[in-house]
Amino acid sequence: MTSSDKNLKKVRIMADFQFGKGSGNALFPDSVTFQLSKTKRVRQILNEGKHIATARAKDGTLTLSIEGAATLHGQIPSPKGRVVVCGDAVPFVAKGKTTFAKHVLSLDPELRAGDEVMVVSESDDLLATGQLLLSPHEISVLDKGAAVDVRRGRDQS
Repeated sequence: MTSSDKNLKKVRIMADFQFGKGSGNALFPDSVTFQLSKTKRVRQILNEGKHIATARAKDGTLTLSIEGAATLHGQIPSPKGRVVVCGDAVPFVAKGKTTFAKHVLSLDPELRAGDEVMVVSESDDLLATGQLLLSPHEISVLDKGAAVDVRRGRDQS
């Protein structure tokens, strides 16, 4: 087994754990390539030259690019892994702006603060990907503050 095969197996297991069974195969086809750190750990995962995900050094979780989120969005049924925002917030979130608690209509109740999420419109159109800053309970109770630290919006250039 080559080091590339080992890395592929490793990131697929990480994705299955983080996003649900089958996510690893969906996100990372056999054609993916890896950028490694100086210590030979996986940092960036690319497919056909497009950035799919990054393995965070501090905790080993995956952060998704908008391309990776789009792939996952098609694989995971709603509402899993999603934060639904109101129509007023859609153009801002799609441009990569922070998602605020007052704009969140609903979200996957199994999410936890710190989880990687997909931000979607009411019609389940993917708008952005980012990290959830508050728990679902906190978002439902609070009407102020940032709910999702958006990493990348679909309309960002």
